[in-house]
Amino acid sequence: MIPVVSALALEPEPHLVANECTACGARFFGRRAACAGCFNEAFTQATLPTEGEVVAFTIVAFAMPGVPTPYVAATVDLGGTKVQANIVGVEPTPDHVHLGQQVRLTTFGLGQDTHGTEAIGFGFTPIGD
Repeated sequence: MIPVVSALALEPEPHLVANECTACGARFFGRRAACAGCFNEAFTQATLPTEGEVVAFTIVAFAMPGVPTPYVAATVDLGGTKVQANIVGVEPTPDHVHLGQQVRLTTFGLGQDTHGTEAIGFGFTPIGD
């Protein structure tokens, strides 16, 4: 198994990793050449919480050919770090997704390459509700 993005760590349990500025402590999900807050160029890795809150979302009704719709694309706040991902395991309607909804990280298989290595993706599932 191999994560589809480098920010997804599978061991010891699946979690996301952010880049944390060594000067001011700002955290960014995804690659950065410099800190947006202080322009420092040095980062360390920081483990993000696996549970968070939906702070923005949209229900995607039209996508590239071959991409099943509808689906929920969201911004999730994980302890102050914003992460963009899909909300999975929920009906993609405004009745089932809402701002402030508590969600948990989940992983899933995306398929295998010609050598049998499975790619692993991530999303979030609602907690409770």
